[in-house]
Amino acid sequence: MYVCVCKAITDTQIREAAQGGARTLKDLRRDLGVTRDCGRCASCAHECLREAHGQMGKPAKALRKAA
Repeated sequence: MYVCVCKAITDTQIREAAQGGARTLKDLRRDLGVTRDCGRCASCAHECLREAHGQMGKPAKALRKAA
């Protein structure tokens, strides 16, 4: 799903950025350009980042069930 329409950033890209070390919206802005234009994506991008970090702590089996 597109999170940032202005920069065509998807939730998958945000998850990948989280796996690569992004911890904050500031990190996502630096790495992907999220919130750089209109900023309407900030809350959704933050939620995607938070969920990505929550899922990284779960065992692989639990991730498959959630998907």
